[in-house]
Amino acid sequence: MRNKTFLPAMALPLALAALALAQGEKQEPGFKTIFDGKSFNGWKMAEEHQDAWSIKDGAIVAHGERSHLYFVGDGQPFADFELKLDVMTEPGSNGGIYIHTEYQPTNWPKKGYEVQVNQTHTDWRKTGSLYGVKDVKEQFVKDNEWYTYHITVKGKHITIKVNDKVAVDWDEPADHKPGADFTRALDKGTFALQAHDPKSTVYFKNIRVKRLS
Repeated sequence: MRNKTFLPAMALPLALAALALAQGEKQEPGFKTIFDGKSFNGWKMAEEHQDAWSIKDGAIVAHGERSHLYFVGDGQPFADFELKLDVMTEPGSNGGIYIHTEYQPTNWPKKGYEVQVNQTHTDWRKTGSLYGVKDVKEQFVKDNEWYTYHITVKGKHITIKVNDKVAVDWDEPADHKPGADFTRALDKGTFALQAHDPKSTVYFKNIRVKRLS
């Protein structure tokens, strides 16, 4: 009979970590995955145009009439956090990632800030923009290529990185007053993804978050 070698129970986590490193996976202490890559568990679609959402090859696909997909898998609102996700656009596509927002069944989210997703859409505000607040014209990445968004909120400060390059480093002014129609202000809330229009196709995967408070 061939001898079998068993790892002690305490050695198993170390062995798995070593295997992950050997396979090139990043270790990100404190981050929690909020999309399982195969279902919409923990997420809730707006009531309008739900056919804009699908899952393909481990990614959420946004393609269709305006619709939003909200994270509802945690009852505790997010205030200070780091959000990371991998994103890819097809040519001419527009999309978005909302922070400090809340579920609503129709229309554009009225609460929270939008982080823009756009490389070659006609809108001049490109990926990295804090939409309509601190916009950038530079194109950081290309269509048909995955890139990593890293969005950090601490108090009244927002940092947006695209592939580790800082695109926005912004403090909400002390005298900032939200508009009547759209409550663009840092407070607390959840996250949402955006399907912008039928000509846009955007992919989201590896969505993970780390609470900072």
